[in-house]
Amino acid sequence: KLTDRRPVRLSMCGAVTDYFTSDVLHLQYRFYGEPVVKACVENGAHCIDISGEPQFLESMQLNYDSQAAEKGVYVVGSCGFDSIPADMGVLYTRDQFKGTLTAVESFLTASMGPEGGCIHDGTWQSAVYGLADSDKLRSLRKKFSHKPLPVVGTRIKRRCALFYSDEIQQYAVPFMGADPSVVKRTQRFLSEEHQESPVQYGAYAGVGGVSSVMKLLFAGLMFFLLVKFSFGRKLLIKFPEFFSFGFFSKEGPTRKQMEGSSFRFAFYGEGYTEGQDPSQGKPNAKIRTLVQGPEAGYVATPIAMVQAAITILNEPDSLPEKGGVYTPGAAFAKTTLIDRLNKHGIQFSVL
Repeated sequence: KLTDRRPVRLSMCGAVTDYFTSDVLHLQYRFYGEPVVKACVENGAHCIDISGEPQFLESMQLNYDSQAAEKGVYVVGSCGFDSIPADMGVLYTRDQFKGTLTAVESFLTASMGPEGGCIHDGTWQSAVYGLADSDKLRSLRKKFSHKPLPVVGTRIKRRCALFYSDEIQQYAVPFMGADPSVVKRTQRFLSEEHQESPVQYGAYAGVGGVSSVMKLLFAGLMFFLLVKFSFGRKLLIKFPEFFSFGFFSKEGPTRKQMEGSSFRFAFYGEGYTEGQDPSQGKPNAKIRTLVQGPEAGYVATPIAMVQAAITILNEPDSLPEKGGVYTPGAAFAKTTLIDRLNKHGIQFSVL
């Protein structure tokens, strides 16, 4: 157990620096993140980042987990909007459920003010490179030799690639970010290290009405066609506004756009009440929780990141018993991180 107050390195290769400016450095963790992790582990500094790139996050676990454990260092990835709201939201839902929670679906929606909104193209570039390297990610995961997580209760049903969600009253698609992989890694850790019942997870994002769906279908078709080829990827990276209908831009959002934007994660969970056997019959209880906060990339992300760092420094006894490379849920499940976030504008509540 750590008894000293080691430095914490906040790694911001991929997104956020100053709330008050859009002149932000955007780089991909897959290209520039590993030297930071390596230096931290070698020099005994804890490290957190805001990466939303599963290939980077999982390769850091594969390559540095044992070294970090030996040094007593905590390396915690995805401590921004990717993926603290989702990962801690699932744990919050589980903790509020009276019984055995077996499955959770999350639905992300974003609201914008009169100025509209957009996302910096650094996120767009991560998506381009991530999809292009999807085969490498599958190969990487085979190296862990993980056994399938046990399914407790009824197996969760996967939704279509595009569907109308009664939960959020708009069309929705599977969430393409790091949340599903991060949540699964957390559930695996809690199952294998603490013998806790794993929660199945499905992540979705609202896309709006029919007009938004038409734009999404066109943009998605162009994206998946072009990302397969080097020339196509160069076009996608050079002209993000054109191929995303202005949703991604090289300038990023203005201050007014950030001030008028917010996010909502609605979690719909099901499971078995206390005393009920999850191996017998269908789930007999449900729960709905909400995680909501300010603009995701430039406001909520630094809030989450700073509170994660403070938690590491102030609550060493509540972290996992040994150092290593962790997800937020694995690192902070026993801490007061959710209480800290509630006090700083990212709210967790039961509906």
